[in-house]
Amino acid sequence: MRQPSSPVPAIAAATFLAGTALVTGCTPGTASTPPPAVVTVTATPTSPPDEATPSAGKPSVRAPERKRLPDVVGMNLQAAQDFLQAKGFYILDDQDATGQGRLQVFDRNWQVVRQDPAAGRRVPTDTLITLYAKKIGE
Repeated sequence: MRQPSSPVPAIAAATFLAGTALVTGCTPGTASTPPPAVVTVTATPTSPPDEATPSAGKPSVRAPERKRLPDVVGMNLQAAQDFLQAKGFYILDDQDATGQGRLQVFDRNWQVVRQDPAAGRRVPTDTLITLYAKKIGE
């Protein structure tokens, strides 16, 4: 009667053969290495700029729109940020108005007590607007 063989040597042999196949397949210059891909790029000719247009050939640089800065003093910080963004002002900073340097992690429990620049001025929409806030109840 034949004794059943242990599965460990069979697994080890299969692992060795698989590893050998991977190493052999990675050897440079073997027949299994695919040839490099060839990419052809064709440029499309463009028409010359119109000489009658003064900005022809120059990148279009538009000045940011100027808008009246709304008053957000008294609002909670999150509502103030949302309101300013809805009006087109996206460059916002917030600071601790008490001078303690605390971070406004949860904006909804902070109240804006001052803003810079002041409300009512017409400023470019890319102006940095700093909102000074303190925790509600302080």
